[in-house]
Amino acid sequence: MSRISRRGFISASGTALVAASLASVGATTDTLPTPTQDRKGVGMKLGCQSAPTSDEHFAFLARYGVTNVVAQPIQSDPSRLYATVDELVALRALGQKHGLSVDMTSARFMSSGGKPSNIILGREGRDQEIEAFQTLLKNCGAAGIPAVKYNLALMPILRSAVVPGRGDSLNHRWRFSEMKDSPLMTIWDPSSAIGEAEVHTAPYDQVEYFKQLGRVTADDLWARITYFLDRVVPVANQYKVRMALHPEDPGVPPGGYHGVPRVLGTVEGLQKFVGIQESPYHGLAFCQGTISEDLRDPGDQIYDVIRWFGERKKIFLVHFRNVRGGRDDVLIEIFPDEGSVDMAKAIKTYRDVGYDGLLVPDHVPFGPPGSEPENFAFCYGYIRGLLQSVQGA
Repeated sequence: MSRISRRGFISASGTALVAASLASVGATTDTLPTPTQDRKGVGMKLGCQSAPTSDEHFAFLARYGVTNVVAQPIQSDPSRLYATVDELVALRALGQKHGLSVDMTSARFMSSGGKPSNIILGREGRDQEIEAFQTLLKNCGAAGIPAVKYNLALMPILRSAVVPGRGDSLNHRWRFSEMKDSPLMTIWDPSSAIGEAEVHTAPYDQVEYFKQLGRVTADDLWARITYFLDRVVPVANQYKVRMALHPEDPGVPPGGYHGVPRVLGTVEGLQKFVGIQESPYHGLAFCQGTISEDLRDPGDQIYDVIRWFGERKKIFLVHFRNVRGGRDDVLIEIFPDEGSVDMAKAIKTYRDVGYDGLLVPDHVPFGPPGSEPENFAFCYGYIRGLLQSVQGA
């Protein structure tokens, strides 16, 4: 079994797979079902966004009842910033082979895993990246993929320690007090995850990193975000492709992390974000875990946040994960049944606001080598059970 990546997707070249898939569908969308036809059932759906894009992995997902996926196409040129129509059609064909509907893909150069885009840096090259994003929207529309996930994070994912979890599993923690005077910046990174508990993971040369960023204010970031949205939302409207932004992970205090603000890491910031452009194609990849990390008491507050965005139809994808703790002191990679949030109450709230998209596991615990597929399987079963319970109620 190939290793599963919890966040984002592993880029790979595989022209043979692309060619075979295209041959099977005649390299056109005419032989593929429409996005509404190849979705399974009605209402909320059990989904997944883990990598890689392969027969083996898609068969693994189907085995556990996953019906809808967020997936990355295999590009013949990995350096290209966008996937072609043919590559996206091949992705849908591979999903169809295993009974999976590809409901969303991602903008590979706008991930949360490290290097920020020129768009959010406000630097030379941002117009070329915006053009690539516009092309991806157009190509998704032509290929029948109804949504694109992306990130506008200036800083990478922040974590402060690896700590023991349930049984032999391990969890990441974000505790701001451990980091406020630290010279380290941390990022979630599976290659560096195995280590001694209570030890900071994946240190960065913080001086060089912030020197690269330069001085930036919240107003600077909102101007860059608006510049981007003004140029891409009209294209999303034209091709009827949803744009799902992932929040910055985790939120940090109002003063920022070492002076760098995270305007898309708070509920208030996300509310402002969805209001910049009025469009049914402009919304969120609603990471319940990330948003819970920003709340003082997620076990009490998250349901009202779900209602606010859900009633406005701004939730395009749900990362259905739990956390233990709250703002600035939270355990993050835990199993969904052991956190602060009542997940049964959360799923009922999504149902009540009319959400009908994917619920995907995210940030599953890690641990002994080879345990990650098992941990994902646990989450699939947990979500599927809740779905059957709430949809039968």
